[in-house]
Amino acid sequence: MIPWLQLDSAKTPDGGQELRLKRRGGEFSIMLGANELMNSRLSGSEEALAKLSCQRIAGRRTPNILIGGLGMGFTLRAALAELADNAQVTVAELVPAVVIWARGPMAELFGGCLDDPRVSIREADVGQLIRSQASAWDAILLDIDNGPEGIVYKANDALYSAAGLISARAALKPGGVLAVWSQGPDAGFTRRLKQAGFTVEEVKVRAHGKRGARHVIWLASKGQ
Repeated sequence: MIPWLQLDSAKTPDGGQELRLKRRGGEFSIMLGANELMNSRLSGSEEALAKLSCQRIAGRRTPNILIGGLGMGFTLRAALAELADNAQVTVAELVPAVVIWARGPMAELFGGCLDDPRVSIREADVGQLIRSQASAWDAILLDIDNGPEGIVYKANDALYSAAGLISARAALKPGGVLAVWSQGPDAGFTRRLKQAGFTVEEVKVRAHGKRGARHVIWLASKGQ
């Protein structure tokens, strides 16, 4: 079997942990300690996050999308495939090295989507972008950590708190959607979404094909 090769590493924003980019042949993995955050063979649920979100805002003239987390670009590429040429997609990535990896060793995975004129990359905290503007986004897609737990950056916990969800709802345009990816279910998070005023749908999707692990996507809609 081909061994894994570590290509690079980067500290998390709080300096307490280390992200590692690894490659084995044509396969990539981003690790946090013993936890694999993402793998280039497992893209199904991240793509579903984008497709399901874009379906719920279909027909808007100039959709404005915010994606939290660049990762391996699966959510971004799927969103671009669904959106019209006049859409605007902002990607907030907190770890600058992830953007460097996307343009460097993982460039083939991204397929040039970072150079799409619809795309803007912000090396910033997605929470700050959410809190900075009201009624700004048609959809906010959160694909960070492994769900409503800030395992990469503990400050991300605030995104999933009652106050964070109220801020996200305020940042959405009428009829907008907050979509959140998770490795697994979380009844408490579903409850907080409803308490924040969202209409909530919880969808289970496969990580890959028909036999991959089941991941969860929350689709939380703001009323008109």
